[in-house]
Amino acid sequence: MDTKQAAVSLRNITKTFGSVVANSKVNLDIRKGEILALLGENGSGKTTLMNMLSGIYFPDEGQIFINGKEAVIKSPKDAYALGIGMVHQHFKLVDVLSAAENIVLGMKGKLNMKEICAKINDICQRYGFEVDPNQKIYNMSVSQKQTVEIVKVLFRGADILILDEPTAVLTPQETQKLFDVLRNMRDDGKAIVIITHKMHEVESLSDRVAVLRHGEYVGDMLTQETTAQEMTNMMVGHSVTLNIERPNPVNPKPRIQVSNLTVKNEEGITKLDDVSFTANSGEILGIAGISGCGQKELLEAIAGLQPAENGTIFYINDDSSKEELLGKDPLKIQEMGVTLSFVPEDRLGMGLVGNMDLTDNMMLRSFRHGHNVFTDRKAPKELAKRVVKNLEVSTPGISTPVRRLSGGNVQKVLVGREIASAPTVLLTAYAVRGLDINSSYTIYDLINQQKKNGVAVIFVGEDLDVLLEISDKILVLCGGKVSGIVDGRTTDKNTVGMLMTKVGGKA
Repeated sequence: MDTKQAAVSLRNITKTFGSVVANSKVNLDIRKGEILALLGENGSGKTTLMNMLSGIYFPDEGQIFINGKEAVIKSPKDAYALGIGMVHQHFKLVDVLSAAENIVLGMKGKLNMKEICAKINDICQRYGFEVDPNQKIYNMSVSQKQTVEIVKVLFRGADILILDEPTAVLTPQETQKLFDVLRNMRDDGKAIVIITHKMHEVESLSDRVAVLRHGEYVGDMLTQETTAQEMTNMMVGHSVTLNIERPNPVNPKPRIQVSNLTVKNEEGITKLDDVSFTANSGEILGIAGISGCGQKELLEAIAGLQPAENGTIFYINDDSSKEELLGKDPLKIQEMGVTLSFVPEDRLGMGLVGNMDLTDNMMLRSFRHGHNVFTDRKAPKELAKRVVKNLEVSTPGISTPVRRLSGGNVQKVLVGREIASAPTVLLTAYAVRGLDINSSYTIYDLINQQKKNGVAVIFVGEDLDVLLEISDKILVLCGGKVSGIVDGRTTDKNTVGMLMTKVGGKA
């Protein structure tokens, strides 16, 4: 029996949004000196539960006890006063301010920046952070920005920390560094909650695991006494196979040939610098790199959505003849007989129209084939039904506006539509971002099926473990340059991580 004292006790916590029950009578303890992994499928209520603890939502029913005393948390300010701090996946920092200025932003009273910087340095030394209090946010890497967010909540007295997907955009080396810091904080008596879908991280970092399913608390267990398979089965409610299939390529042939590609963004900043590679039919080419290293620009250039400063992108036909894609808009690329399916990072910004229902969003790929304004709705309607059934999309019906679906279900609709277009080249950017493990494996199966069909798949992902399992080859980008191309079957995570930061890599 665990004797650690509870820093937080949630009792019968219930939260509803209209007819949707996000949390139902949840009872959960978060203990001092412990790292708790909070697990569950998309829509299981993890983030809603933690948002109530951090003051973003207020529970409809139930009680919250902090250090044994009942507390009423109506705002993030109330949460801070109780020693609770949440680090969100999307950082809330002001780029033009320094780290120290961001850390004290919004605090009242007379502020002595010299004393503030000294206190920040003390916190960093105590737990193993590396932060320059005077460095501007816009000059920081993603991991440095995350560090500032964590130091910010510690500076304000947090003893209970909640981290939502803390490693989503970190390299393996940065992840290990973060884990070392979190362990130091745990050993200092902090109560820490992490929300993550990465089971290997749960096994490596957490002391205990708590599982939510359909908004209800289904149990907890000591991490050392369970396995990834058992945790996954508990989340889903039935057995799930955790092996990503990687069939051998069959007669691969060059399909996309990129040579000396250079792309600049609207501000004139070089995002891709002299990039060259070949993507073969019947293979999955994984693209690895720290967020913002040119992955988005690379896929957009191939899809005709991004102009290039220099270089060529050839589509190679089955008869080995080449056709240049650069300079052609997406419609002309389709008219050439080239089908490029693009699953963008911004699902609703680029991929789907939020106010349109599922059928109409399916029609976005086919409406140009209609001969008049009365476009055919039968085929898109059937496709919408198939996507909902095959990918287990949680929706009241296919006439529901996409904006009413959860992020994970929006992603399923988008991926299902793109794959159903029977591409010869499939470009996917973060196809499983935000998806639970069960949904993710469904998407992996669909992508592997495309590979078996002879499609050239270019797969941009943020989980290196998945990239290593699913890819035949991995192209690594660092600062817009190719720092290496490695064999997905024989390389390891450490090698790819070093190439992502050019440590031991060659640009």
